[in-house]
Amino acid sequence: MVGSSDITDREWGISGKNIEDIMEALQVADQLSTDNVLQTLKLLKVKILNNKMATSLCQKVTDTIVDYLRTMKPQGELEELCTGILTALGFQSPGIVIFKLWDRWHNNLPPNCLLIAVGRLIFFQGCPDSEGRARIRNQASWTQSIKFPALRLGCSPPWHTVLKALVISVRKHLDLGTKEDEIMDITQEAASLKAYLTLRLLFNRWSLKSNNKVTEQALVITGHLFFLMPPSKLKNQVNRLTRWLMTLISAKVVPFYISQCICQLTEALALSGYGGINLESQLENIIGMLFEQLSETVKDSDSLSVQNHSLALRSFYNLIQLYNDQVIPLIRKNMQTSDPAKIVSALQVFMHVFQEVPQTEQLQSEVMHSVIIMIQEDLKPVQKALLNFIEMLGQHDYLALPQGNFIINYVIRLSESDCSNEEDIQILCSKILQMVSLPKLITLACQPSNTLAFVLLSKTATKMALRARSRGQVPYLSSFHLSPTQFISPQKLLTHLVVLSVKPYREGEFGVSSLRLLYALHPITSLHPIINSSVGQLWMKKIPQMLQILDDHTEKNLNQEEWEDRLLQFSSQSLVAIDDDSWLEQLIKVVLERINYFSDDEEKAFLYKFFGFTLRTSRNMKLIKMMISSILQTVHEELQEREGIAVALSIVSMKHLKIVLDQLQVYSAVLTDKDSSFILKLMKEHQRREWGLVCNIIYLSYSKIILESKGDIFTHLDGILAMVLQHYHNCIMEKDKNLKLEYLDALTKLTNILSSHPMAFQFKFPQKLEIVTFMMELIREEPLNSISSSIRLKAMNIIIDFRKLHPLMELEERTELLRTCYKSVLCLPSTEVLQKEASSLQEAQATVDLFRETLQSLLRLMETLIVEMPSRIQHCLELLDTWLNSQKDNERERAMWCAARILGFTAKMNNFGMDIEFSRLGRLVRLLALRCQDPVDNICFLSAQAVYSLYCILLLQKQMGRKKQGLWEEEGKNEVYSANVFYNNTFEIAKAFAEYFTKMQLTTLVLTAMEGLTDSRAKVSLAAAQLMSAVMKERGRDMIKIEEVVEGILERLNSQLEPNTKEETVRAMCLLAGNNTHTVVPMLLNKTLPWDRTNLALWKAFGNQRETTISVLQLLIGILERLHSKEETKEMAFQPVAVTCALYEMLSGSLCQEAVQELYPRLLLAILCHLYWVIEQNVPQKMVVYSKEGGPGSKSKPFDPTSCALEVVKLVFSAAAYDGVVVYGDQHCCWDLLSCPRFYYIGIMDLTSGIVKTCEPAILHRILNLVRSLLYSSSYHWKILARAFYAQAESLKGQVPFLKDLLKNEARVTVQAVKSLRNIICHGKGEDIKVVFCSISKQLCPLINDERDQVKISATSALSHMLRHIDKFKPRLTTRREIYTFLVPLLLSIQDNNTEVVKACGRALTEWTNVIGWSSLTQTFRHITLSDHIQVLEETCKYLVNTSKTQLVGDLLFQSFGFLKSSQSFLRAAAINFIALTVKKLNMSQIHEDDVELLQNAIGNLRNDPVESIQSLVNTTLKKIDEYINFRSISTSRMSQISNNILKVTGIKNPERKKRLFRSVKRERDDDNQKIWRWLQSPLNSLRNRYSGRVKDIPHKSGNSDKQSTGSQVPTSESPPTEAGPAAK
Repeated sequence: MVGSSDITDREWGISGKNIEDIMEALQVADQLSTDNVLQTLKLLKVKILNNKMATSLCQKVTDTIVDYLRTMKPQGELEELCTGILTALGFQSPGIVIFKLWDRWHNNLPPNCLLIAVGRLIFFQGCPDSEGRARIRNQASWTQSIKFPALRLGCSPPWHTVLKALVISVRKHLDLGTKEDEIMDITQEAASLKAYLTLRLLFNRWSLKSNNKVTEQALVITGHLFFLMPPSKLKNQVNRLTRWLMTLISAKVVPFYISQCICQLTEALALSGYGGINLESQLENIIGMLFEQLSETVKDSDSLSVQNHSLALRSFYNLIQLYNDQVIPLIRKNMQTSDPAKIVSALQVFMHVFQEVPQTEQLQSEVMHSVIIMIQEDLKPVQKALLNFIEMLGQHDYLALPQGNFIINYVIRLSESDCSNEEDIQILCSKILQMVSLPKLITLACQPSNTLAFVLLSKTATKMALRARSRGQVPYLSSFHLSPTQFISPQKLLTHLVVLSVKPYREGEFGVSSLRLLYALHPITSLHPIINSSVGQLWMKKIPQMLQILDDHTEKNLNQEEWEDRLLQFSSQSLVAIDDDSWLEQLIKVVLERINYFSDDEEKAFLYKFFGFTLRTSRNMKLIKMMISSILQTVHEELQEREGIAVALSIVSMKHLKIVLDQLQVYSAVLTDKDSSFILKLMKEHQRREWGLVCNIIYLSYSKIILESKGDIFTHLDGILAMVLQHYHNCIMEKDKNLKLEYLDALTKLTNILSSHPMAFQFKFPQKLEIVTFMMELIREEPLNSISSSIRLKAMNIIIDFRKLHPLMELEERTELLRTCYKSVLCLPSTEVLQKEASSLQEAQATVDLFRETLQSLLRLMETLIVEMPSRIQHCLELLDTWLNSQKDNERERAMWCAARILGFTAKMNNFGMDIEFSRLGRLVRLLALRCQDPVDNICFLSAQAVYSLYCILLLQKQMGRKKQGLWEEEGKNEVYSANVFYNNTFEIAKAFAEYFTKMQLTTLVLTAMEGLTDSRAKVSLAAAQLMSAVMKERGRDMIKIEEVVEGILERLNSQLEPNTKEETVRAMCLLAGNNTHTVVPMLLNKTLPWDRTNLALWKAFGNQRETTISVLQLLIGILERLHSKEETKEMAFQPVAVTCALYEMLSGSLCQEAVQELYPRLLLAILCHLYWVIEQNVPQKMVVYSKEGGPGSKSKPFDPTSCALEVVKLVFSAAAYDGVVVYGDQHCCWDLLSCPRFYYIGIMDLTSGIVKTCEPAILHRILNLVRSLLYSSSYHWKILARAFYAQAESLKGQVPFLKDLLKNEARVTVQAVKSLRNIICHGKGEDIKVVFCSISKQLCPLINDERDQVKISATSALSHMLRHIDKFKPRLTTRREIYTFLVPLLLSIQDNNTEVVKACGRALTEWTNVIGWSSLTQTFRHITLSDHIQVLEETCKYLVNTSKTQLVGDLLFQSFGFLKSSQSFLRAAAINFIALTVKKLNMSQIHEDDVELLQNAIGNLRNDPVESIQSLVNTTLKKIDEYINFRSISTSRMSQISNNILKVTGIKNPERKKRLFRSVKRERDDDNQKIWRWLQSPLNSLRNRYSGRVKDIPHKSGNSDKQSTGSQVPTSESPPTEAGPAAK
């Protein structure tokens, strides 16, 4: 046996021996590896394919391979290779391979490889072999092929392949007609028998009821068997086949195989020419199965689903050929189901077989019936298929049938523009509609029900018309006018297309489609007997222009009004071109008909205009009258309809005005003529309504005619107005509220247009005044207790409309009109009452709305009258007085609303070229101001608005007047005030208007406001008082009739006024007295003594306001001074006594202190003099001039003139805040002495002592200055008083020691003491003040650094005043020495962080430099601030060192040492800063060591200060001092050595170079040494200069040779020994 390696590596030849080796290897394949067997089979296959083999060898190889398959049963690739080898062997010897099927297989199937190979061979059996043989053994193959399936149920797929191949092969050869035995080894009869047996075998032995590949292949085989079987046998199997197929459909077998089988069955039966009884009985089942297959979804990507659909349709086609009458009803049955899928399938089937169906009338009827049912169902999924079917029907003229209209309407509905149908549906609809005749299509397009489909219909019609034109056919529907019942008439067509063009962009293309259709229907060549060629020429020109306009615009930017005018002009021109009255008459009738039945408001309005233009074109007067009458008789229930009629008549009137007016007059007879009026023939409940509608049409028509007229109508207008009055007065109906409303509503439309026409003012209408009077009568007839109708509103509106028409109303008529309207509107109940009386909420709201509209109408009426006569604004406002002062809140509120609106309107007119007079401005402002305090808040608000508007009017008038005079115009003044400012603010009102009042208006305002003081409403009475008070304050000096005003106020004060009102009235009198003191005060003084409470309250009030108090006091003082300066009379004058009574009341208050202090000396002396005068008079016993009320339960205290005057003296001191004088007087019995003429002067002296001890020095000086002027008075009383006072007051300087003691008291006392000392010095003269200053300086100086800021500031400020006053008297050495002591304290305080302290120090130092003469620092101190005070201190120290003697610097440093021990940490730190800054500027190397040590020790004592910052400051300062000493010694060491050498050579003694800071006596040098020293100065200076050139970086100073700053002064030997500063001034 050959090994495997030998087989694998051997190179195969083509000899038989090699094949034998392969076969030997295969015989032992079970001993070989799979790979070796695989390689062996591959080599064998290549060998067979590439070589021609002998039959014996083929047989041997075939046997070997079959044995291998039988024993090894290979799988996978080995099985494929075996199949390929057998197939290759079969191509060389087919019979050998095929006959292997006849081997004994022991009830088993042959190997799959063998079966597949046989199948392949049978498929290729038609291909001749290499020898040209094509002999096929079908007979043997078929017999053996059906042998094994018969053995058991089911078989493997390879057997299907064999059978399928056999069947196809046999059928193929039978179809080719091959009958020779040498080509085919089976006859046709044998093949039929075999096919039948095979079919029986498949049915009986195989289970073919499930969905699998076996079933699918069985269906394929079965389908081919149908064509081989005998027809009779096949017909017998139809029932069985049908049941089987239905079972397979239930088993969800792939539809393609079912459809293919049915298609092959029907084709096989169709070939026989008759289907048989069985087929006819199974038609319903078969058709049902086919519809079920058609309902399957067709997927283009799935070829089987596409073929399934095609095969099913082909099956229907086959069935139609066999059973036409039976199949069509079954198809129609599916068309009428509710299943969309079946309907679509049925439609597809019908379309597929339609060509084969005879088109009988019955069929047409049945089909149309089915289509109508489907349309009625209108299932959306069916629409597209149904349209396709309808399109096919249209091709067969089905649409021309009677039922075609229903289908066409359905197609139109689907094509409507608002449908959401797909685009292909729209396309299908368009195709179908093109099958309709053009006349019918246009008729359908113009039907209102097809409006939404108009665009598609018109486009389709246009396309058809243009297509007809291109073919030379006339597209105009010339038969329209011949058969109007069948098709649309030309008039209706024109009207419809023009109307649809009104909204050109409706649904996108309405206008364009209409115009294009119109254009396409009338070519120029039209020979229509009615519409001639001129119309075509017009349309050819105008329609393209209009289309271009639509193309250039959009719905948003197209001017609709202009477009409608263009359409109307186009229509009018077309009608002119037609020039046929009969045609025109028909058109008018069409328009009228369309008006009556059209619902769209905008298009209906256009139709009325179209009617007008059409009728205007006519020249037939009879026709015009008839048509006007006809349109007046049309429906006019809606306002839009009435307006349309009026517009139509106005258009006609533009050419036929007289006819239109005549017809309207004729028509109006129904309103007044009971005999001819059709209104009375109506039902009674409709008569009044109809009368109003007719009236409305007539007046609306007149208004539209006026609007369109160019002036001709105005010659007829007065007659029309007269007729208007007759319509009401001669009305055929009872004149109730509703009729009045209808009449007024209609008349309003006429008057509105008439009043707005510019030409109306050029004519006179005598009937105007009659109508206005009539309207006033209607207003008067309205009830004042309700507002149930809008009659008064409409009547006022009509009067407003007549405002400017001539003749104008006279003043009396205007007044009566306003009174009537005011009364009718303002007297109505409040809105709350009106709402309560309403029966429902809706009625209540309607009533309120009507009332508001009525108020607005009244406002417009007032504005109208103001515009006519602006100068009469005041008159309009005065007529409101009755209601502005009404006790009813609602009446006042409405009246104020009217006033506010009138003034607001006037202010906004902004036309003040004409005079607007307010002659009674005072009364008006008073009225408005009082209403600003009305109890009703809204009235206050409205009044504030009215006041502001009035203010704006006056301000604008003023500005206009100033502008005319060329004066400067005040700007922005009106921005100061606003309505909010005036709201509840009477004072601001008076302030704003004060400058605009004349004196008479001002007085009138006050007198009228006085009347309101007694008003029962507290708020109003208070407002009156406030207004008086405010006016008195602003313009009190300009008052006239003051006596009348004073008496009026006193009268009302004596009545029972509200407390607040009384208080404000008293204040007003106070202001009046302050502005008119010389008139008011004498009147009050002349009242009989003792005064009542009212007078006393007035005098007390005079003491509560500073300005008034001063003015009155000055007058009272003057009276006392003037009377007591005259010669004494025997009889006592009562005016001075009244003055003291007045003073008693004024000074008893607590608010007059400031005024009394201002007049204190003069007042005191005057009352003291009066006292002296009184006690000398013979006063009657028990004379009471004043009565002081006691407390609760106590009696009043009476005063005679003396006691009253004495009490006034006490009150003067108390009012001036000098109660101490009163106490002093009580203690020293001054008052008793003053009451006695004998001891009067003693009392004066004692009283003066009290004044000196109590009053401030400044007051004393004021008193003394006044007293000095009276020492030599001619009046005895003044003289005695002055001399007694002066004798005691000269001891003023004696108070200084007492004040010095007070400087050590508490802060408040200390401050007052400082002020007193300041006043003593500031009011003193000469040497005395210097002495006083020197005596107090030691006590004042510590206060500069007091720890209390109040004391510190007061002392510093007092010092600045003292220094300023002392400087006037040239202070000498002693005074200057005291002044120097204040420098260090001031320089320390200037370092304070308190801004006020720094400022006070700055002022004091400024005065200090003025006195001492340090002018360079004056400006520095004057402008010192908290931010630069340290810098100022540094500059001061520098100036001190550079310009003063060392001794002065030392004294100041020594003075600062005392502050190092201060308890105030601030002073310790400030002293260290002062010392540090001063030392910094000194040349410490020239200071004596003892002084340096003293300085260091003084500072060093603070090293352990409790304040850390001071410790740090001390250490820093000491360190700096050491640096200054060492630094200076370096720069002078070299020069010192040179100087010593020179002095040794010359033998001169070196002079003392160290200076003493803290020594008062200087060490004198020897005169000779001084001379030698001066001789050596020059060479030493030269050497110093040369040395300085080498050492540039070391600063150098020597002795006192430092350069002085510009302007500084070097102290001289003539300076005082303790003063080293600049020379005194």
